[in-house]
Amino acid sequence: MTSVSDAGRVIVFDTTMRDGEQSPGASMSHDEKLELAKILEEMGVDVIEAGFPIASNGDFEAVRAISQIVTESTVCGLARAAAADIDRCAEAIRPAKRGRIHTFISTSPVHMKWKLQMEPEAVLEAITASVSRARNHTDDVEWSAEDATRTEREFLYRAVEAAIRAGARTINLPDTVGYSYPEEYANLFRDVIAKVPGADEVIFSAHCHNDLGLAVANSIAAVQGGARQVEVAVNGIGERAGNAALEEIVMALKVRGEDLGFGTGVEPIHITRASRYVSAITGFPVQFNKAIVGKNAFAHESGIHQDGMLKNAETYEIMKPEDVGQGATNLVMGKHSGRHAFREKLKALGYELGQNALNEAFVRFKDLADKKKHVFDDDIIALVDDALARGSERIRVVHLKVIAGTEGQSAELTLDVDGEEKRAEASGDGPVDAVFNAIHAIVPHSAALRLFQVHAVTEGTDAQAQVSVRLEEDGRIATGAAADTDTLTASAKAYVNALNNLFSRKEKSRPDTAIASGF
Repeated sequence: MTSVSDAGRVIVFDTTMRDGEQSPGASMSHDEKLELAKILEEMGVDVIEAGFPIASNGDFEAVRAISQIVTESTVCGLARAAAADIDRCAEAIRPAKRGRIHTFISTSPVHMKWKLQMEPEAVLEAITASVSRARNHTDDVEWSAEDATRTEREFLYRAVEAAIRAGARTINLPDTVGYSYPEEYANLFRDVIAKVPGADEVIFSAHCHNDLGLAVANSIAAVQGGARQVEVAVNGIGERAGNAALEEIVMALKVRGEDLGFGTGVEPIHITRASRYVSAITGFPVQFNKAIVGKNAFAHESGIHQDGMLKNAETYEIMKPEDVGQGATNLVMGKHSGRHAFREKLKALGYELGQNALNEAFVRFKDLADKKKHVFDDDIIALVDDALARGSERIRVVHLKVIAGTEGQSAELTLDVDGEEKRAEASGDGPVDAVFNAIHAIVPHSAALRLFQVHAVTEGTDAQAQVSVRLEEDGRIATGAAADTDTLTASAKAYVNALNNLFSRKEKSRPDTAIASGF
């Protein structure tokens, strides 16, 4: 990346597993969080906000487990300005080589009046008490002024000063509701840094939401205004319209680093891998024209563009796809391709699979190649992501036969349930409904279907169907995904995948009350 001085080094604080998971339907399993933490650490992310320990036993266990395996990145937990929150967070991060407590309280008039129902002086007292308590547990404390961009400036100065005096080392001024714009947000940081005593001794952080589509622009403006930490999420997931996207911030500071004078320690080569993994485990697809990681981010269809690219790639590309893990090599894949070519294609697409996973993927690739005339890169991506998205395989689709038409719809289904094959027949209002009814007959459950989404991976009548299913039961949400050239088979596999994930989470968790909060 572009060389920058220590003064120009921007700390990357990833909140995919905390704010990102608060996106409706984006819940991640314990094992998925551990794998994501490994990827983020390998990327060089400075701080990993692993969860909200007081929110649930699952969040607590995930933060603690990540604290045990991560050695290079700082592991952070979130806590409200309450003693129980802070103590629970401290317990979760205790095993970490580098641990941080991130505590927050609202400071805007609308939040203090309606959400907290507290007077300003009481909020200042809570800031001092919460930061001081957190500081007793760890030297690394971050404090956030929730809804900072709608906070009265003079009161914000007092709140930040109180947090610094109590021992906070990082001060976050979040644009909680995505309300600000770049010039205004940069000036907020300049003013606070200039007017608050002790501001020159702490690191200021920006946490921007994307309600007006300005999260990345605001984050970069904050850096220009004096912030030296940006809080981001992979693929920009998060509350409502999401957070500033990690991949966009990192690459903006890499491509324009020489002019801006700032850079990060993140290795961009891992960006696409992280993006695809987060998409696979959450079931949130990445839009085709998404910057950096989208399917079309480095695609050129216009004849004029193609001519320019053939002469010199710099005519239409400001970065190399290889730099972010988007392979540029186009290996033509088909049923005559060998294992070595398949392995190289996966590497070009950003995947590094172990031998067993490679063998399984190769067999599935060969089966797909026998069904399709052309196997595109997106077919292979869907094939591998389908495998990555699977949860515990207690239930597996063995056989499916569907009858559809004007005379009615019915499904004959065989599932392997804990090693025992079970069969059922069912009818429905349509073929998909019949398939789902058959699954319910074999595996009775009370989960409600919250999402059923189908899209074609590539063009043509032989295109693979990629199906996403989201189930909810007793407040737990689980997502399943599957791809197949047969839409009904993909639907059955996606539903079963969601059930596997749901049952896995039920086994690992105990009843508790979930708490959601975002900046």
